[in-house]
Amino acid sequence: MLHIYRQITGLERCRPVVIAQKREGVDRFPFEPVYVVGKPPTHFLRRFWFRQLRAMPWQISRMELESLLRILRKTDARLLHIFFGHIAVHLLPLVRAWQNPSIVSFHGADVLVDMDKPAYRKATKEMLDAVKRVLVRSESSRRAVVDLGCDESKIDIMRTGIPLDEFPFRERSFPQNGEWRFVQACRLIEKKGLPTSLRAFAGFAARYPGSRLTIAGDGPLLAEVQELARELKINNRVSLTGFISQEKLREIFYASHIFLHPSETGRDGNQEGIPNSMLEAMASGLPVFATQHGGIPEAIENGVSGVLVRERDHEALTRSLLEASQDRHLLSRIARRGAEVVAEKFDRRVQVQTLEELYLEALAAPSART
Repeated sequence: MLHIYRQITGLERCRPVVIAQKREGVDRFPFEPVYVVGKPPTHFLRRFWFRQLRAMPWQISRMELESLLRILRKTDARLLHIFFGHIAVHLLPLVRAWQNPSIVSFHGADVLVDMDKPAYRKATKEMLDAVKRVLVRSESSRRAVVDLGCDESKIDIMRTGIPLDEFPFRERSFPQNGEWRFVQACRLIEKKGLPTSLRAFAGFAARYPGSRLTIAGDGPLLAEVQELARELKINNRVSLTGFISQEKLREIFYASHIFLHPSETGRDGNQEGIPNSMLEAMASGLPVFATQHGGIPEAIENGVSGVLVRERDHEALTRSLLEASQDRHLLSRIARRGAEVVAEKFDRRVQVQTLEELYLEALAAPSART
């Protein structure tokens, strides 16, 4: 994922080594060294045995454990950083077998999914007890991890880092002819609130028929999004770009007037931390209309650095958009303050420095092997 790549490649005092199950996008994410430990031939059966027959999260096999330990010894690794909590549960045998400190990051989606299942909750608690530090992206995620039984003294907030030089602030000139341009950039999954975006846009477009919505991203809900756009009779005003490059996304940002991100809690408990695309949009000068969900209120103060409505409330979102279309000063004000918030709290350079300090602190602890 891009935000992880930004963290890894920004390190200066620590030398990162990447271990993954597979490697993709080499041109987009150039990096060395990367060690690949693929899934064993029995992975599907093992996963089925754990998840379907025993209703518990699967964990790596002895063969995978030995492969990972060999790489850690070969690279003289001193600290293991596991991105995503549910991956750390799968890797619990490694955390227990390795003698050096382990850190796990939670990003939002991996905090509460499947936590209604006792075996999943128990395994997560065991993992939280075994790791040295726990990093979360927001206060809301911190509270959720504490509720899972994590020792509060282990937890640090590690904000996502936005490269501000790639998203310089530009003041928007808002349309006088009603040709408003909206954008939402995200994976097409339930928690992104895409039906709310479409319904709110349909209400707005009834007043401003020249308006357009661009949804940048791909995912399993593509067909549902297309069908809803047809039902709402806005399919000729909605552009679905699929996955696009960062360069193309920036072009869309600077050609747009308002960014939408009405996130909601998924049926499986999936929640946002603080969406990266939202922060990038804020940095670029787009006024953001989002929801009171997850970590979003930690980046947006309603009416000050953006506009927030309740989850799944497309009518409130439509009203807010229509009101804002008549108040260009509000849009300019929240756009400028939103960019200032990203610069103050989410600057990539500052966040990477903070991460390195956490790494070095964990390595300096008495329990860490020299």
